[in-house]
Amino acid sequence: MAEQSTRFHGPETQEAFLADRQRFWGGFLNAATGTTIAVILLLIAMGVFLV
Repeated sequence: MAEQSTRFHGPETQEAFLADRQRFWGGFLNAATGTTIAVILLLIAMGVFLV
């Protein structure tokens, strides 16, 4: 039975590496911003409805 390599060697070029990192940080920052906004809205709603 043939074996396949499961090693990930990363992007081949410097431009591909930079694009990969920018895509990662863009997604991370969008998730962090969305979570922060959701928490703030939740706290505001709790302040309004629980007072």
